[in-house]
This record gives sequence, C-alpha cells and structure tokens, in this order.
Amino acid sequence: MSAPENAAGLPAKAHRPNRPRLDPSRAVQWVFITLALLIVAFVLIAPLATVFASAFAEGAAAFGKALRTPETRSSIRLTLLIVGIVVPIHMVVGVATAWAITRFDFRGKSFLIALIDLPFTVSPVVAGLMLVLLFGARGLFGPWLEATDVRIVYAVPGLVLATAFVTFPFVARSLIPLMSAQGRDEEEAAATLGARGWDIFFRVTLPNIKFGLLYGAVLCTARALGEFGAVSVVSGHIRGKTVTLPLHVEILYNEYQQVAAFSAATVLTLVALVTLVGKVALQRRVGRARE
Repeated sequence: MSAPENAAGLPAKAHRPNRPRLDPSRAVQWVFITLALLIVAFVLIAPLATVFASAFAEGAAAFGKALRTPETRSSIRLTLLIVGIVVPIHMVVGVATAWAITRFDFRGKSFLIALIDLPFTVSPVVAGLMLVLLFGARGLFGPWLEATDVRIVYAVPGLVLATAFVTFPFVARSLIPLMSAQGRDEEEAAATLGARGWDIFFRVTLPNIKFGLLYGAVLCTARALGEFGAVSVVSGHIRGKTVTLPLHVEILYNEYQQVAAFSAATVLTLVALVTLVGKVALQRRVGRARE
C-alpha cells in the first residue's frame, strides 16, 4: 500500500509521536537561577564593587586628585585619540568588507572571511611583537623608517596600528549576518528604478544597517579602550607620550599607588558599563532588523 500523498502530489511525512515537553520542577528552576546569580555576583559584581570601593578608600578628594594628575589626563587623552582614529576607520572598512562579502561572489571569499577572524585567534602580545618585527629599529622596515625619520614603534602610530589590528573584526562581523539576512531585493529594486550606486548606498543600504553599524562601533570602541597586550609591547611605556589608560593603571598599581590606580580604573569601568547598556539597546534593534 503506497504512502498517502499531500496536495502537491508528494508523499506526506510520516506521523511522528509527540515528544514529551521538558518541564522542570520549580525547585530545579530556582536551584539553577540561584547558582547563576551566585556565579555572576562572584565573578562580575564583586570585582566591580571592589574597584569602586578601593578608588574611594581615602575619600572623594583623593579620588578627584588622582584623576587630575598630568599623567592620568595625558593617558586619557591618548586613549581617546586612538579610539577617535581607529573606530571611524573600522566603520568605513567594515562596511566595505561586509558589502563585498554579502553582495558579490568571487574567488577567495572564504579566505577573506577567515582573515577577518584572524585577530580573534592571534594573541594581542603576538600582534604587538609582529609590529615590532616590521617597524622596529631592527625590523623589516626599520632602516628605511630611521632614514626617513619616521617613528612607528614607541610612538602614537604604533599604538594606533596595534589597536586597529585587535579591533578589526568587530564592525565587519556585526554587519555580515545583518546584510546577509536583509538580502539584495531593495537595492536591486532601487537600481531598476534608475538610482545610482551612491544613492542606493546612502538611501537604501545605510538606513537598513545603521543600528548594526552602531552596534559594531560600540564593540570596537569598548575593545579599543581596554586594549592592553598589543599596546604594551609597542608603547615603550613612555609617560606622557605612549602610555594609554590601561597601561597607566598597571604602572600605578606596580608602584603601589593603590588609590590612584583604582581611580583610573573606575574610568574604564564606567565606560564599560555605559558600553554594555548601549550594546544591549542596539542588539535589540539589530535583532528586529534581521526579522
């Protein structure tokens, strides 16, 4: 006897027995919820609270004084300068990379996707060493840089390159799934109606990916602000010139200036909390855009 057919003339799927629903008891639910909350409190909340408590251990006056020192202010300015250079560059490059991957088919596409993830697999310290081997005094381009009086390692350009390397994937990786889910229909419709390339990008593509772009920029900013390993290798720890805020915290802590170190660390902590709020808000908008 043949299997029954559906309306399209194809064999109908065999009846599958209903699977039992997983319905844990109330006690099991509370055990796992309590365990998760304890882990979060121990691993995340307790260290954050310790940072703020240590920063204000000698009062608000000592906290403010620590943030007003020339070294702290210089490290904050340098960190913001690096972020201000790296993040806009990655926003442009990330959009171009995501556009190429999601809108065109070409040889080496999978290789390009693998290269985007390279900074995730390479240690930041190794990334810093690679820059030293390329641009250091004894590096590949060292003699030429010295002859032209251009400094990259132990100078701001080296810090920018190190930060750019470790933060490269964030914008592109935020846009690729979003642009793949949205497809090309709207862009092709605009092209059919006679819209030019730049008009399509600014009036169709960019409005559709704006929240994904902002989401990637937020992640990139957070990573750039807290970068330590790669920057530490290429900075030379020259105070007032190549010391970023994370490096400044380490220097103060090694010098047993506890209040000053934790006061500077609170700046990074507050930025991290603000970034987390922005990340959650943008993540919801990106999820809606994919639907």
